Amino acid sequence: MTSAATPQADVTPVIHASPPIPSYIPPFGIRTVIGCLGMLLAVHVAGFNEHVTEIGLSDIRGAMHIGHDEGTWLVAIYEAFNIAAMAFTPWFYMTFSIYRFSMFMTAAMALLAIPAPFMPDVTSLCILRAFQGLTAGCLPPVLMTVMLKYLPPEIRVFGIGGYAMSATFGPNLGLPLEAFWFEHVGWHWLYWEIIPLAALAVAMLAYGLPRDPMHFERFRSFNWLGLVVGLPAICSLVIVLYQGDRLDWFRSPVITDLTLWGGAAFVVFVVNEAFHPSPYFRIQYWKSRNIQASLLSLVGILAICALMADIPATYLQAVRGYRPIQTAPVSLLVALPQLVLLPLIAALCNSRRVDCRQVLAAGMLCLAAAAWLGTWLTPDWVRDNFYPLQILQIFGQPMTVIPTLMLATLAMGPADGPFISGMVNMLKGLANAVAFALFAAVSRRREQYHSTMLLDQHGTHRTALAGMGDPVTQQLAGTSPDTAHVARNALQVFHTYVHEQSLVLALADVYFVLIWVCIGYAALNLVLPHRVYPPRAPSPNTPAR
Repeated sequence: MTSAATPQADVTPVIHASPPIPSYIPPFGIRTVIGCLGMLLAVHVAGFNEHVTEIGLSDIRGAMHIGHDEGTWLVAIYEAFNIAAMAFTPWFYMTFSIYRFSMFMTAAMALLAIPAPFMPDVTSLCILRAFQGLTAGCLPPVLMTVMLKYLPPEIRVFGIGGYAMSATFGPNLGLPLEAFWFEHVGWHWLYWEIIPLAALAVAMLAYGLPRDPMHFERFRSFNWLGLVVGLPAICSLVIVLYQGDRLDWFRSPVITDLTLWGGAAFVVFVVNEAFHPSPYFRIQYWKSRNIQASLLSLVGILAICALMADIPATYLQAVRGYRPIQTAPVSLLVALPQLVLLPLIAALCNSRRVDCRQVLAAGMLCLAAAAWLGTWLTPDWVRDNFYPLQILQIFGQPMTVIPTLMLATLAMGPADGPFISGMVNMLKGLANAVAFALFAAVSRRREQYHSTMLLDQHGTHRTALAGMGDPVTQQLAGTSPDTAHVARNALQVFHTYVHEQSLVLALADVYFVLIWVCIGYAALNLVLPHRVYPPRAPSPNTPAR
């Protein structure tokens, strides 16, 4: 009997029970939901602090007597520290505990907003915004970890959908909020709006998040070199993206030095992360096809979404002279439906019969269709003409962001969460910087090209059209008896027309490029990544692997 039973025991798989839930995590219930929603609110507060002050920068500059060039540094420095913080956050919240770390950073971000309108000069305001960006950048990686760690596997995809709100709902709500605060309350509230929301978020975090323990023993293997080299490297590269076009890229010694030394430091940082026993994120993840496709797609998709939000705002402001409060309906049309669409797309992707790669490709085609409609842009468009484009983005944005995050996170194990969250969030922040740099560089160069071509055509055909008269001069002739004054005004009106037309053609070119980028990403994600399935609770009889 014994000898006969032995071979059978050799081929029977060993059965292990599911790993026990840590003692500090209570059973899933309303308290956990409140904690997760508090973390989601804290991340949205950080997003509002970023987008509202960036959109309202012209109003802030006017109120605080700040010049244009100095104002651009406010945005660049805030974004640099915001993005750099995302790379190092997972190590710190694993050390100080998610519960304490998230509450401290949310409270610090709100408290730093109080003195912001009273800073005596630009330097002090830049320093304050750098610390505020550092605290705000610590929150998105915590949100991703909270959603993946504390939610049951059956609804984990909905947690990913909640995290996706920070990339679709929050940025589109920035413009309406800026319009409301500035027009109806006062410019100080462009800074202070986060204070009551942050207080509510801290209360929800204190009540709902599990009290996980601190692990100060992790400081024994603290990655000092990675922090000392990586933080200035990432900040330098982000500042290059935000200031490069304004300073004419490598014709500027500032951009050249930041690129050279920042790039060299970043190479050292990457090499150090590959071999350090306690890295901030694992470079080895890039060997995975899913990680390669999803992270590259995440940068591209978020950059596309940012560009499609920038183009209508730029056109309506520069060509039609709209104030933010007049442009707000265009952003609200995309933002508010996300509250319904994100849970629906998450429910669709949570079905094991649905391949999230196909959902992603369909979403990219929606964005491509929106970009195709944008190529019909003319100087006669008003706000209502953008509504069909925005309707397509209502569906396209959640259909692309949620599957991309699924491909990036669900292929990893629970122990990989902190490492992948830092990488995903840093690239998510870099996407906005890349979008800003691309939009500034491409639109300026295409506008210069079209302006040159229009003036060249005008010079070529001016003699042939001379017999038809000059309608601009004829209309202005009755405004002044001074013919020289009328001629100067007519020339100014002519150049205004050329500027508007060249800007419109440049924005249409950006839309045309986005069509092919969207189609390329759709094809890439159908071929490169392997399929992932939504998680399910492990069975106690599941064999160990």
